[in-house]
Amino acid sequence: MTTVLREPDQTVILRGIHWDTYERLLADQQQSSGTRLNFDCGTLEIVSPSSEHEQLKETITLLFQLMASELEIDVVAAGSTTFRRKDLRKGFEPDASFYIRNAQAVPKRPQSDLRRDPPPDVVVEIEITNPAINKLSIFAAAAVPEVWLSRDDRVEILALESKTYQKKMESSFLPGVTDEVLTSFVRSSRTMTSVEWIKAVRTWAKR
Repeated sequence: MTTVLREPDQTVILRGIHWDTYERLLADQQQSSGTRLNFDCGTLEIVSPSSEHEQLKETITLLFQLMASELEIDVVAAGSTTFRRKDLRKGFEPDASFYIRNAQAVPKRPQSDLRRDPPPDVVVEIEITNPAINKLSIFAAAAVPEVWLSRDDRVEILALESKTYQKKMESSFLPGVTDEVLTSFVRSSRTMTSVEWIKAVRTWAKR
């Protein structure tokens, strides 16, 4: 796998944005996979992820899927699906998302209305630069049970408890998967070939 130089995500913040404007922008961006829109009570964050950001996302997504496969856990990947709730005036497009317990209820639409659709069971959030808005508060409002947060060269597992996220050593959805294991594999992905790394992940999971 490739080591890349650190580079910031390109972020634009707009304030005082009406919900209808946010939905129009979502419709305009529907065919674009390179930009993420996050909305929190009138504040709109438009992010164009850096190559480092995208490589981390792909690494953690593959890591999640490999581990789930070896643990024989059925997973549906929802990627950067748009999740939103008009009544809360909140919406987000995660770096990656997965359904496990709610795998049979995955929305078939590119934009999910959380008033009728279940949130993803696990969301992946990559922080390369300081976030302009508090994504965790948006995830909590949407009742996302677990977040894998990558920042400062570590991957943290956060579980929703009493409407706030608390650090946990182990995932509630992938038994035996800890923050230390995730951090170790993300770091080793930078020095191992992709073939070696995938074999290492599978070997670990089979134990």
